[in-house]
Amino acid sequence: MSLLRDDALSTAFDHAAARYDLLVAASPGYHGHLRRSARRLGLPDAGRGARVLDLGCGTGASTAALLSAAGHADITAVDASAGMLERAAAKTWPPGVRFVHAAAEQLVAAGVDGPFDAVFAAYLFRNVTDPDATLAAVRAAMAPGARIAVHEYALSGRPVHRPLWTAVCQAVIMPVGRAGGDTALYEHLWRSVLDFDTADAFAARMRAAGFGDDRGLPLPGGQTGITHTFVGRVAA
Repeated sequence: MSLLRDDALSTAFDHAAARYDLLVAASPGYHGHLRRSARRLGLPDAGRGARVLDLGCGTGASTAALLSAAGHADITAVDASAGMLERAAAKTWPPGVRFVHAAAEQLVAAGVDGPFDAVFAAYLFRNVTDPDATLAAVRAAMAPGARIAVHEYALSGRPVHRPLWTAVCQAVIMPVGRAGGDTALYEHLWRSVLDFDTADAFAARMRAAGFGDDRGLPLPGGQTGITHTFVGRVAA
């Protein structure tokens, strides 16, 4: 199976949007792990006065995670799927949150102008056509000294984690996708993780893009070795 990209992937997410919150709610630790990654941004004073970019916000789970860690920040939440963004925007949010329909690689064209003091990107980079170009676009939108946290499926590189991920997908994720008529999207989810960088490789990709103090931090429980938070900083 070939991976979904660009418009094809956005369309698949549009179709899945109505059921997406139910799926993630059934995933143990999903929201808790997002909150942990958001806290790893380390924004002081609950983000008071900070401009934060929530890149690939989906139906708003990452936005809610950001608010739990930085409730006083101004958050611009961006997603390429109109269907997912519509579900997110329909929820109740404080005045400092706004939603923008845009691809991660086209922030300037969509009027998403920095500089941002922090960026949070959850489950995004394995879905873009050119991760390096996307990292460069994000880096350009960040203020000196700004922080980034990337929350992503990136396998550890240990042999056990590839078959473990496949077993989870074949037993749970892909059957749910088939039941909802979203077979292609959830097969993409499975394959995109296997084809993406290992955790060490993505950390190196971030360093090459100009993010210093870069660290890849594991998440606990059943996601250990499968999901990581990658934190970094733009030079001041």
